[in-house]
Amino acid sequence: MKYKRILLKLSGEALMGERQYGIDPKILGEYADQIKEIHDKGVEIAIVIGGGNIFRGVAGASNGMDRVQGDYMGMLATVINGMALQGALEDKGMLTRLQTALKIEAIAEPYIKRRAVRHLEKGRIVIFGAGTGNPYFTTDTAAVLRGVEVHADVILKGTRVDGIYDSDPEKNANAVKFDSITFEDVIKKGLNVMDSTAFTLSQENALPIVVFDMNQKGNLLKICEGENIGTVVKI
Repeated sequence: MKYKRILLKLSGEALMGERQYGIDPKILGEYADQIKEIHDKGVEIAIVIGGGNIFRGVAGASNGMDRVQGDYMGMLATVINGMALQGALEDKGMLTRLQTALKIEAIAEPYIKRRAVRHLEKGRIVIFGAGTGNPYFTTDTAAVLRGVEVHADVILKGTRVDGIYDSDPEKNANAVKFDSITFEDVIKKGLNVMDSTAFTLSQENALPIVVFDMNQKGNLLKICEGENIGTVVKI
């Protein structure tokens, strides 16, 4: 396999499927199947999942809610998604651990870097919930931070599109896709890969990012096997 240890970043919105909000069990099951494929090949897997299908702190703030309060609500939404994904993975026979940046001892371990790394070494899938534990930071930033901390080889960002384009492919039929691109070129072209804090952190730590379509079955396995799927952002 090309990668020994990965950090998989999933969006909360992806879990909605065709719904307007919440979690689609069918999508959850499909994601668990894909994760099992690479787990069975010996890949060590850490996961960060967003909470946009349940609550967005930024959206709450735009409606007059205190931003800090809204962000903490968003962190709790990521924990709910993490629990749902944990259940789906364990239904497929995988061992998992849910670690959260906020202490919720009844349902999850507190995030401890050494413990997380040990779980990965033992073949357990580690899901990181509650973002960084701080308001004003996105789950993209949490994903890169955790990826750096647990020494992941790559950040795999599963999205609805099959890579990075020079413009929005959902709005522009002539948008051109990049097979690979440097961090410097992403900044020069003003492309929206991750929020700037996450992107800068990834660049400074020379941690490559692969943006790919998680809804296309088999893509996750193909990437881990070294196939050219999606777009690779590298130094």
